[in-house]
Amino acid sequence: MIRRRTFIANLAAAPMLRYLSAASVSGDSTEKKESFSESQISDFCKRLKPAGRILEMKDWYVWGTSPINGPDGKVHVFFSRWPASRRMGGWINRSEIAHAVADKAEGPYENIETILSPRGEGFWDATTCHNPHIQKIDGKYCLFYMGNSNGKTNTKRVGLATADSLSGPWQRRDKPLIEPGGEDMWDNHCTSNPSFVKHPNGRFWLYYKSWNSSDYYNSADPAIRGNRKYGLAIADSLEGPYIKFKGNPVIDYSGLGDNRQIEDAYVFIEDGKFKMVSRDMGIFNHEVGLYLESDDGIKWSQPKIAYHQVSKYVEQPPAPGHLTKYGRFERPQILIRDGKPVYLFTASQGGQYMNASAFVFKISAD
Repeated sequence: MIRRRTFIANLAAAPMLRYLSAASVSGDSTEKKESFSESQISDFCKRLKPAGRILEMKDWYVWGTSPINGPDGKVHVFFSRWPASRRMGGWINRSEIAHAVADKAEGPYENIETILSPRGEGFWDATTCHNPHIQKIDGKYCLFYMGNSNGKTNTKRVGLATADSLSGPWQRRDKPLIEPGGEDMWDNHCTSNPSFVKHPNGRFWLYYKSWNSSDYYNSADPAIRGNRKYGLAIADSLEGPYIKFKGNPVIDYSGLGDNRQIEDAYVFIEDGKFKMVSRDMGIFNHEVGLYLESDDGIKWSQPKIAYHQVSKYVEQPPAPGHLTKYGRFERPQILIRDGKPVYLFTASQGGQYMNASAFVFKISAD
């Protein structure tokens, strides 16, 4: 018997497949990557102007850079980093979160310091601190992030650290904000990659990524490591408890087939509308970003292109063998001023030291 949710997902997939037919879903060639119709490219994408790489460090891989405007008039960023000797895989078991400051979004960034490190045995963030997402909420600086306790994906959890100043000190919570498991058990593997908005009604909305362990461990295809979806949890106070939305997952592309997924969502509200920028995992291809809109933050539009692959904006040397995610931007985060997005921060492999660093786009006015 076909389950009701699967049936609905399949119904929703039909018009989306027609919408996506002009674009590649494999991303295997430059020709396919560029075959998007004008209607598939968002206005957000058209406003992006590449500003270049920042935070290039010989001894560190840098990832997931989240910006905020400081009271000092400077741009503060919070980012993941781990020793370059660990190569790309170090994010899962050696990442820490650092803070840096610049006069402008394009850098240069100075005063780099570690603010959150893995706490060791007995803590939920014992082995990594990763994917920071900074917000100022009701006068307090709130750093949402992902940690794990065994260096693997199945203990990834979303947590929170707060401070009265961007310079700290940062107070971590001893328990995660969201645990895995829920209706249909779609999210029983982990909770990860947080994005936060304070709803106009005063409640606290926390979006998170997850997937099902049976998809991760038992797939007949070894290339399939789960199907990533996005859920929503809502609280009446910043500290929680965060209650999962009964209609989760709010974004689920599994009904489109070919293990199409979404991750790295950044959600913001502009002019009364919810907007999302995320990384594509097979809707168009694996090199571009996705842009979606919503009137209520729950029912989202069909995706458009949020940003293109790296080669659309800058020239790079051929991919080295140790960088398997080379040529794409991930973990988008946005600097907002006066309610408007002004800079897009992303993570990308490559750069001066052929490891990973942040890449910044200026977002031009409408």
